[in-house]
Amino acid sequence: MSTVDLLLKDLGYSTLCTIGEGAYSKVKMAKSSKHRCKVAIKVIDKRKIPAEYTRKFLPRELDILRNSRHPNIVTTFEFIEISNGLHFIVMELCLTDLLELIQNKGWFSDEKARSLFKQITKAIKYLHEQHVAHRDLKCENILITSDNNVKLTDFSFGITFPHGSKLCTTYCGSAAYASPEVLQSIPYDPRKYDIWSLGVILYIMVTGKKPFDDSNLKALPKIQKEGVNFPKSVEVETKCKCLIEEMLQYNPKDRPDIFTLIRHVWLLTA
Repeated sequence: MSTVDLLLKDLGYSTLCTIGEGAYSKVKMAKSSKHRCKVAIKVIDKRKIPAEYTRKFLPRELDILRNSRHPNIVTTFEFIEISNGLHFIVMELCLTDLLELIQNKGWFSDEKARSLFKQITKAIKYLHEQHVAHRDLKCENILITSDNNVKLTDFSFGITFPHGSKLCTTYCGSAAYASPEVLQSIPYDPRKYDIWSLGVILYIMVTGKKPFDDSNLKALPKIQKEGVNFPKSVEVETKCKCLIEEMLQYNPKDRPDIFTLIRHVWLLTA
């Protein structure tokens, strides 16, 4: 049993397995005697991560999680800091994530895609109203519960922007979901970055494929500028295509904000 597992056991958490691993953290599934259920525990070791992450990104993540209360954002039960530099973030455990669901089930029907995407947009609307941007929206960071409820997670690159006027110069996130301005290191509006990533997510949901070939990162912005195409092998509703195209506009000023997006006719369809 590892040192981390022993520490968690002393805190009332019996670890079962590792269910996720990022650049600076691991996520473990554990049984909790305190909460009387299985939980997910994000383990962050400050001794093994860059000083900038400890100084800037980790405090932001903790602050966003402490202050976020929304049915489509993962619930955090407890924050634990150990004197040896370990941080434990204890969260609700979900059944799967959006990427795994698509890989196992294939692309979604229009009805299922709309149901899940509505929930995702509600979480982003809440965050943007709180002057928070996620900046790492991707299928892996969208958890799904056993009753098909969305839970947005992983705020490692989350940022608070007072009064919504701040342009960002930290170029973070995953390349396949990154907007053209982020890929080109151009100062950007983090809210419009989130909108672009939402467009990529919805495209993957309804086609089972990425909208752009990201095998060559230098060429990717040029490919993005040419616009999105849809595979002929998959039938995607015209209104859904229009919404995706609006979110994947090369110029961030041409993308809708979240408040316009949630009123799109495709999302309002019963």
